[in-house]
Amino acid sequence: MPLHDRILGHFKASAQTKLDAAETLAPTIEDAARLMVHSLAQGGKILACGNGGSAADAQHFASEMVNRFEQERPGLAAIALTTDTSTLTSIANDYAYDQVFARQVKALGHPGDILLAISTSGNSPSVLQGVAAAHARNMHVIALTGRSGGGLAEQMQEDDVFLCVPAESTARIQEVHLLTIHCLCDAVDSVLLGVEE
Repeated sequence: MPLHDRILGHFKASAQTKLDAAETLAPTIEDAARLMVHSLAQGGKILACGNGGSAADAQHFASEMVNRFEQERPGLAAIALTTDTSTLTSIANDYAYDQVFARQVKALGHPGDILLAISTSGNSPSVLQGVAAAHARNMHVIALTGRSGGGLAEQMQEDDVFLCVPAESTARIQEVHLLTIHCLCDAVDSVLLGVEE
């Protein structure tokens, strides 16, 4: 297959995956955004975690919250648990890598805060441990995953929000994750700024 056609194929597959996921995810994205708004309005914060590309997504989300998305507004309380290399490496060295998010959640999380847990497969041990720590701290969890949802699906509690991309390809799932993050940022801003109810 010519490389040009291969590239076009990626664009078409990405667009189709997003269209296929839209109706499934839109109501749940709204639920997640409203949960975020409620937490932020009560003085809470959003902690975000993930590995690899999902770590980048966690950082992207936190930056849009703390700085701004597309509308001017005060900064919103969000922390990516993926950025402090001294903390990450000391926890991984002294305990185990699967504790890198859990120990941060235990130290920084409070009841009413939210953990945005991002895992393409839903099976990342460090993310699963982070979710368990969040539940122990009476925090809400918003899970962003794909495929069958893996272990994350099994950890969800009644007040959590489960966003599972109905796709198998890691690349396509991550592309929908980025769009979902942008939808969350826009929805949070729209509600907080009174653009939408």
